[in-house]
Amino acid sequence: MLKITLHDGAQREVEAGTSIFDLMKQVKNSLTKTVLAAKVDGETKDLATPLTKDCHVEFLTFGDADGRWALRHTASHILAQAVKRLYKESNVQLAIGPAIENGFYYDFDIDRQLTTADLAAIEKEMKRIVKENLKLERKEVSRAEALKFFEEKGEGYKVELIHDLPEDATISMYTQGEFTDLCAGPHVVSTGKVKSLKLLSIAGAYWRGDEKNKMLQRIYGTAFEKQEDLDAYLHMLEEAKKRDHRKLGKELDLFSLHEEGPGFPFFHPNGMVIRNELINYWREVHRRYGYQEIRTPIILNRRLWEQSGHWAHYKENMYFTKIDGEDYAVKPMNCPGGMLVYNSKQHSYRDLPLRLGELGLVHRHEKSGELHGLFRVRNFTQDDAHLFVTPNQIEKEIQHTIDLFDEVYQTFGLTYMAELSTRPDDSMGSDEMWEKATNALQGALEHRGLEYIVNEGDGAFYGPKIDFHLRDSIGRTWQCGTIQLDMQMPEKFDLNYIGEDGEKHRTVMLHRVVYGSIERFIGILIEHYAGAFPTWLAPVQVRILPITERHADYAEQLKEKMFARGVRVEVDDRNEKIGYKIREAQIKKTPYTLVVGDQEIQDGTAAVRKHGEKDSETMKADAFIAYIGKKIQTRDGAY
Repeated sequence: MLKITLHDGAQREVEAGTSIFDLMKQVKNSLTKTVLAAKVDGETKDLATPLTKDCHVEFLTFGDADGRWALRHTASHILAQAVKRLYKESNVQLAIGPAIENGFYYDFDIDRQLTTADLAAIEKEMKRIVKENLKLERKEVSRAEALKFFEEKGEGYKVELIHDLPEDATISMYTQGEFTDLCAGPHVVSTGKVKSLKLLSIAGAYWRGDEKNKMLQRIYGTAFEKQEDLDAYLHMLEEAKKRDHRKLGKELDLFSLHEEGPGFPFFHPNGMVIRNELINYWREVHRRYGYQEIRTPIILNRRLWEQSGHWAHYKENMYFTKIDGEDYAVKPMNCPGGMLVYNSKQHSYRDLPLRLGELGLVHRHEKSGELHGLFRVRNFTQDDAHLFVTPNQIEKEIQHTIDLFDEVYQTFGLTYMAELSTRPDDSMGSDEMWEKATNALQGALEHRGLEYIVNEGDGAFYGPKIDFHLRDSIGRTWQCGTIQLDMQMPEKFDLNYIGEDGEKHRTVMLHRVVYGSIERFIGILIEHYAGAFPTWLAPVQVRILPITERHADYAEQLKEKMFARGVRVEVDDRNEKIGYKIREAQIKKTPYTLVVGDQEIQDGTAAVRKHGEKDSETMKADAFIAYIGKKIQTRDGAY
């Protein structure tokens, strides 16, 4: 008999060889309707997996990330099976088909160009396979068996994958009906579990992401447990299309991208207004929170990057040049420069915490196929800061940093979820240092009472981190802020301070960003606000529309008054009908449109219309100027 400990601490005894599914039925038969997979001692497994030793078992539903992953992984196999059924004459070869965030995909090498019409037919066949409720069966095989099977099937990509597996790898195949695929799993028990699915798009994808390899056809889809959840997700996707920052960036004349500089965004005057307002706000907040601003060079000697560890861990993503015959690198991060500033003089414990902020321009090489508007670029400005503290100041400084994050994100109407990322495989430093650093971050989160999830192995190579995932107005999440606790770099750069005892002690360093990348944050805000920025951020805050030419002088007088108060204001005195000019002001998402005519001149007023509203309100001109001035000054997020 085996002793099984469940996630709630309860224990069960079962015979060796009992499947997780049978254990689940013993615990509560109704669980069979909701549980999709299980974790056995932290490793996600199929429900058909037999239990062979005393272990900890956690049942996973669609509400768990690994549960969703299993369901969507099965959906990718259903997709591949449907394509194989429908296009037998088109020499279909299967590449890979994983679950991904919010969905799944499968890559195909097929002798026909797939279209959106094909998507409808494939989706219909997938739903037929779901209705067939085919059981997914796992079989572990030898390398020779796997090679023989897929060679006979003509699946060259699978054969290549098998050859690349380590000698000691466990090789498994999953079968559902007539379809068998090479796969490590896990999957749900049957195709019938994938009740709600939708194919979304077709794209090109190089085999193994290498531009030298053949271009395959990738079909993207998503799957949910319930139809209403799928409908809500599809509605969000439609809303996201309307908010696409690349489309709105062009319509609102904010930024552009050019072949002459792929991945290097060009900001237009309107975009620079937003950028500068974000920077002004950043400086104001950081001054209040006790930061000092520095600036470090963009190009630094190779020796520095070798010392920091970036050369060994990150050089594939860096740009290089030579100066006086020596190797230099364009900085991908600001931290080595910040440490040189710290080390430019000896510090006392009285100087700490020392908070050095930098709006640092960095360059990172991204593959051309991964570039995406302002979200994935090759140069961007990090709103970086490096905090130098004593060991006993760590938690207080983390709490102080989260206070700053809270203030900034609330200004934009963004909420967040925290995620603790732990030691990655390519880390540097001792186990003791990593454990101490991770415990410090975890303790700060728990003492604050902040809910968080753990992302195993996703920390930086020099330390664990807390990531802040922002939730926007349509429910999407974006990773922006981060706090990284670093005990490695202070060792490498010999960062120290003189303690109360007059002796040198090792400094602890925190890396942190709030916006993350200013460029990316602007892209997020464009989509969060759907281009309709709050008044303080809007490139043009007020647009004054004279009804006829004789009202233009009054419009100009109002403009001069507002301009003197720091309002960004324009007069539209074109010889166009007033209705046309009002509609255009709405399209440009101007927060306030003022219409002026004979009555307004006589009364010293303006007809004020807020963006998105049909009705206008007559206000005294001076009262409106005072009103909008206050909204701008207080950074009011609403119109």
